[in-house]
Amino acid sequence: MTYQESVRYLFSLGRELASPRQASATKFDLVNITVLSEHLGQPQRAFESVHVAGTNGKGSTSAMIESILRAAGLRTGLYTSPHLERINERIRVNGEEISDADFAATFTRLHTAIEELLAAGRLAAHPTFFECMTAAAFLFFAQAGVEFAVIEVGLGGRLDATNILVPEVAVITQIDFDHENYLGHSIEEIAGEKAGIIKPGARVVSAAEHLMARVVIQKRVAHQGAFLVEIENAFRMEDVTANGGRFSFTAILTETGARIPVALPLPGRFQVRNALTAIAAAQMLAERGAPIDNEAISRGIAATSWPGRLERIAGVQGELPEIYVDGTHNPAGAREIAVFWEQQLPGRKIFLIYGAMRDKAVDEIAGLLFPRAETVIFTAPQGQPRAISAGVLADMTSHHARSAEVIPDPAQALERALELASPEDVIFITGSLFLVGDLRKYWRSRSSVPVASYPAKPAPAST
Repeated sequence: MTYQESVRYLFSLGRELASPRQASATKFDLVNITVLSEHLGQPQRAFESVHVAGTNGKGSTSAMIESILRAAGLRTGLYTSPHLERINERIRVNGEEISDADFAATFTRLHTAIEELLAAGRLAAHPTFFECMTAAAFLFFAQAGVEFAVIEVGLGGRLDATNILVPEVAVITQIDFDHENYLGHSIEEIAGEKAGIIKPGARVVSAAEHLMARVVIQKRVAHQGAFLVEIENAFRMEDVTANGGRFSFTAILTETGARIPVALPLPGRFQVRNALTAIAAAQMLAERGAPIDNEAISRGIAATSWPGRLERIAGVQGELPEIYVDGTHNPAGAREIAVFWEQQLPGRKIFLIYGAMRDKAVDEIAGLLFPRAETVIFTAPQGQPRAISAGVLADMTSHHARSAEVIPDPAQALERALELASPEDVIFITGSLFLVGDLRKYWRSRSSVPVASYPAKPAPAST
């Protein structure tokens, strides 16, 4: 199969939750991925791994851990989801996306294996999009000679396709409400799903703050005879400074007194906690024999790249407004954006472009962000069946906004924000990561020729 054929075939299966699994949470299981992995020769056993679950911060934390491993001279793999612009972003070796040719070759082998298993009656149904992507990542990492792979959980943990791993370290980041229809409607239930990645005798790092989440994780650790490090007890910090929303500090290990200087390239207060989580995981790996020293930890964190999260894609003040993108899709993330606005953008007008998916707590997110914005422009990510239409989103949430407009096309929404905002103002794009991907790509390709503008439709109930 060619690259284009492979990608089309994968998308025909449905993306993540837009899959056969969507009909019922009870359809989540590890049967397909287990059968497929066995047929492929258990590729996930060809490399050491770190498995990362959580509600918020798991992507950033995964990127930091991988960067640390690479700084230590190890050949690394990184598997994350979703992607912003290209499906290749999900599978990386030594920081580089899988090439189109390697993607096609890997998927062709995977597709052949699936057809053989279906013909033999060993698969009850075709593997989903995420199961196929996970199997492809494991297969490519094995073929590429990866020494350590950092694997981000897609959804939950216990029944996520990635959970056939037996990792060197299991990491659980912050736990909050998200995907409640799949993971449960209480913190305890959600934490139980995330803690499902903890295997017998595992080494575990937890950054969970919520008391009940911590209790659930502690119980799971005890039941599995595992070893737990909670970052509250593992570190103290000194010399904390912030510049443009990027924090620097010295992490001091409680047990040894070792001092690790940290300069975060990723903005946001929440990245401090993610960095401490990555450091704790790296320390565990070092204890298990990985050649990681404190210098590699510092260099790796400083070199971390994780686009689409509090990322400034345009401008210093003076010519154009600053433009930020952030894939905030739950209330916990929205609270962090609000803090960033207060601390880094005080007194500046914010023109907010917002689009979201149907399974998100949009009213709560709107209540946290919209009253702080000068204008909210409702739009929708393109080509996403789960996206809420701009008009419906406005009907649902515009009562939180001081003023609002509905512009379904994301590029036109951004052009409208540029018309409204002065150079000293800020344009902030948030909601779905797919919307962030749409507008990052558009901004890069945007020419100097003005885009023909659509008339903005006033949102209902705007004030």
